[in-house]
Parts: sequence; structure tokens; C-alpha cells
Amino acid sequence: MNGNSNNNVVKYRKPLNINIGMVIFAIMLIYIIICICGYFSSKHVVPYEVTEGSLSSNNIYQGIAIRKETIVTAQQAGYINYYAREGERVGAGNLVYTLDESGKLAEYIASENAGEITLSDRDLSELKSEILGFVSGFDPENFSAVYSFKYDVKGTVLKLANANILQNIDKINSSGASELVSFCSAPETGIVIYSTDGYEDLKLEQFTKDLFNTKKYEKTQLISNDLIASGGPVYKLSEDEDWSIVIQVDKSKAEELEELEYVKVKFLKNQDTSWGQVSSYTNPDGDTFVQLTFTNSMITFCTDRFIEIELITEEEKGLKIPQSSIIQKEFYIVPKEYVTQSGENGREGVLRETYTEDGKATTEFIETTIYNATETEYYLDDSQLRSGDDIIKPDSTEKFTISKKGSLVGVYNINKGYADFKQIDILYENDEYAIVKSNTQYGLSVYDYIALDASSVEENEIINE
Repeated sequence: MNGNSNNNVVKYRKPLNINIGMVIFAIMLIYIIICICGYFSSKHVVPYEVTEGSLSSNNIYQGIAIRKETIVTAQQAGYINYYAREGERVGAGNLVYTLDESGKLAEYIASENAGEITLSDRDLSELKSEILGFVSGFDPENFSAVYSFKYDVKGTVLKLANANILQNIDKINSSGASELVSFCSAPETGIVIYSTDGYEDLKLEQFTKDLFNTKKYEKTQLISNDLIASGGPVYKLSEDEDWSIVIQVDKSKAEELEELEYVKVKFLKNQDTSWGQVSSYTNPDGDTFVQLTFTNSMITFCTDRFIEIELITEEEKGLKIPQSSIIQKEFYIVPKEYVTQSGENGREGVLRETYTEDGKATTEFIETTIYNATETEYYLDDSQLRSGDDIIKPDSTEKFTISKKGSLVGVYNINKGYADFKQIDILYENDEYAIVKSNTQYGLSVYDYIALDASSVEENEIINE
């Protein structure tokens, strides 16, 4: 090795070769970054496509049934046994129940019921209807209804069993059980109901909102074989087929229903429908109630006090738009005879009076957009017009000073890429949507695109989706 040799190594720096590919890539990268930054920094408008549709408001109510009900009381104390079926019509003089002073009949019935009792198809149908009615209307928050259902079923079974025994009345007589038994018949023709709840004499003018509180509602079920005191209630007799359901509504809904006079009602228990005559009452507390009166179907719901119904009213159909897209805007109102068309492009506008530098009066054509029209007036855009401007009637020297304003309800149409106000005529609305007339002269058409949030745009603003 030569000790004098130079050990310093100098690194060779490779020259940077810039080719056309790198330049294009850099330009594209910068462009993409600019586009991304511009997208997130610019305001975006969410479009909504206008479609045809309808709205149905929440017309489901829980009502209280009021009927002409007479409570029949016992003439003497004893053990009661029912024989007429609940919910059936009995004629005047027909046997409804027996009253046993000694209790022997109850012992005899208990011994007879100890064996197997065969229920007819009609009996099974009655039990099935009662069970299905309970299942369809059960509310876990109102668990006390389970106990009422228990007593209903128990009472129904005992009545069916007693009716079977009564078919062989000779056995009862031969057993000696009929010595102190009173056979009690219906005083009038009507529907038999074996329960009381204190709502029997209720009138529309007595209604309060507390009556609808099912947690406070108490129903007393009258059951066979129970010992009853003299003068105690034994059953109810509903003598009239006319009956009513009362619901609680707000004042505007009551006025709407009263205008209809008759409303089609669907009973949710069995999906049957009937027409009810409408009347209303507002109590001193300001609570409004609507009474729907029927001339049929009472026997179907004679054992029900609280009944869920749906009011079938005519649905409004038209263009369905969200409430967030609706805005109110002010416009100048001018007489129709002051609006003319320009000779160049045929656009509408007005002739505004102006003055030259030397003070000479002249006119200029101001192009405006018509947003709505009445029989005598136009609603004009206020972007170029000002309050106090004088406009000239065409082919005349008459002047009109712009000052009158009016507001229109509408949406921003974005079909052309900018926000264009369109007046709408609302037919019906709820909290989320509105139904508006379609194909109006200054309004919307199906498949138009509008701004979903009207507060996010301004008139004539360019739209970035």
C-alpha cells in the first residue's frame, strides 16, 4: 500500500432529470389539492326532487263509548247466577239471572260444573273473540287490564256453564234447590252487560280530560255465584242502538270535523267502518271534545268503554315537499296595467321614470320576474326596484309609486343551477312535509329540483351540489 495515496472519496451527485411526466403529475396533484380545498371551503346545497304524494295525519284516537245504559239492581240479597249471554239482546220478560237466598243452587251448580262441560261452536267463538280483542288492544303500561280480562273470561265461562245447566231445569227442581230461588227477568228489551264503571250516565257536556286516564278507570265485573246485597247492581241493560264515541282533539281539528258533519270511522278492534255524525263541546277548562254518533254497531262494542278508532278523512294529493325547503319572501305589488313587455326579447318588465343630468324626465325598461298574480296585481321581483320608484303606465302618462309589498310562501327551484324562487299553494301539511298544488302558473312541477334547506341559499345564488 502506498501511504501517500488519497483516501478521500467524493460522492458523485446525480443531476435531477425533470421529464414531462413529472411535470404533468405535479400539475394534476396541485389541481386535485385545489379542488379538494375548494370543495370543503364552498357552500353546498342539498337538492330534493319533487314527487307526487299524499299526507295522512295521525287520525287514531282512543275514545270513550257512551250509551243509554240502565243499571238493574237486586230486589233481595242472595247468590246470583247469570243465564243470559253478555252482549246479547234479551226481550222484556226473558230470564236474565237467578237469585238464590239459601246457596243450594250454587252448590248444585258447582257439583254439576265439576264434570266436563262441552262448549258449542258458538260458545268457543265468543271466548275466542274476547281473547283476540284483549290481545289486539293490550298495552303493557296498563297492566291492570289483565285482571279485567281475567274476570271477563271467568264470567263468560260461568255464564256458559250455567246456561247449559239451565237447559235441564227439571233437575234443579227435583234437587230441591229451587225453593228459595228467584227467577229474574229483564224489565225491558235491550242488550245485557255484566259490569259497571260509573260512566253509565255520562253526557258530552260532562267530559273532562281526566276521564281518558285509563290508570284511574275502575270497572267492576259482575260474576256468577257471587253473594250480592239487596239493592246492589246485578247487570246493565242498554236499550237503544244509538250510541256515541267521544274523543279529545284540539280546537282546529274539531272545526275541521264539524265542517264535514259526518266522518267515516274505522274501529281498530275489528277493522269495521261506520259513519258518525259530528258534534263538539269545549269545557270551561278549554278542553275540546268531539262526539261521533252512530246508529248501528252498538252491540259489537257494548262491553267496551275505551275504543280505539281511526278517522278516515279525504287525503290531499299533490306535490310532496319537505317543510325545510319552504320559505317566505316579500315582493313588490303593482297593478297589472303597469307591466309591459320589451320589444327585444319579449320579457316582462316596467317602465321606470328616471332623470337625465340636465333634469329631464325619461323612462328606462326594467326587466322583472313575475312570481304570482291576482286578478288585478302582479308580485314582482324586488332586486332592481326600490320603494318610492315611479313607474309609467304604457302608452300613458299615468304614474304609480312603488311601495306596496306582499309576502309569498315558496321554495327555491335549482333546475337551472341557481336559486329561483317559486311560489307554492299549500293544500295540507304536517310537521315534516307539505302537499302543494302541481302545475300552477308560477309554481312547481313534478321532478323539479328544489333546495332541501331554504335557509342555506339566497335568491339567484349559483348552486354547488
